[in-house]
Amino acid sequence: MDTKLKNKVAIVTGASKGIGAGIAKALGLSGATVVINYASGKNDADQVVSEIQSKGGKALAVQADMSKSADVRRLFDTAKTEFGSIDILVNNAGLAIFEMIGDLTEEAFHKQFNLNVLGYMLAAQQALKHMDKKGGSIINISSILSTDPYLASSVYSATKGAVDTITLALARELGPNKIRVNSILPGHTNTPATAGNFDGDLGDKLIAGTPLGRFGEPEDIAPLAVFLASDDAHWITGESIRASGGVRGVGY
Repeated sequence: MDTKLKNKVAIVTGASKGIGAGIAKALGLSGATVVINYASGKNDADQVVSEIQSKGGKALAVQADMSKSADVRRLFDTAKTEFGSIDILVNNAGLAIFEMIGDLTEEAFHKQFNLNVLGYMLAAQQALKHMDKKGGSIINISSILSTDPYLASSVYSATKGAVDTITLALARELGPNKIRVNSILPGHTNTPATAGNFDGDLGDKLIAGTPLGRFGEPEDIAPLAVFLASDDAHWITGESIRASGGVRGVGY
């Protein structure tokens, strides 16, 4: 096991599967104690905990709806009670509903903004409270859609554009607290949430538009998160970094 993040405590939201799970496992392998947040996938979250523990790491699964302030407070309070400190926050919990503007519903709009944007800000608010003056790292998971939207992704892409703007704003605001804030923009990545989305002609076009010639995997995103969480990135804040295999535009 690596010791890059030894004695650090990390909260990863939406970490029961996909990119969040991949980041949580990588943080655990780098020595961090990891709090695995989930909304409803308890079995999946417990499996991530087991994988980290089986390799000598420490982890705990905690249920919380990140769009609800009371749940977010409970998540951070639990982490503080169990482990005594919080050093790393990975804001990953998110929701994507792809609709053309003619089919847009207020419910879909608010669900996405409440989780993808408000949820990130509620978590950052608690991170400030618990990190206090000792500093830490906040990593916001954005998307290449923040700058290059798919068809029918106007609301989801808007939430990710907001994430990148919030990242810069909070980097400036929290810098005096020694808290660094950066965002990662994954490209076309294989996760349970995207299963089936890349099949057929669309998948062929997306791969053709990806210079490295394949879809990403959570394991491709995780090392960047580990780096940003570590002291190796001590002079990096306010940045939005693409992890997309070289995609520019939507890739087709």
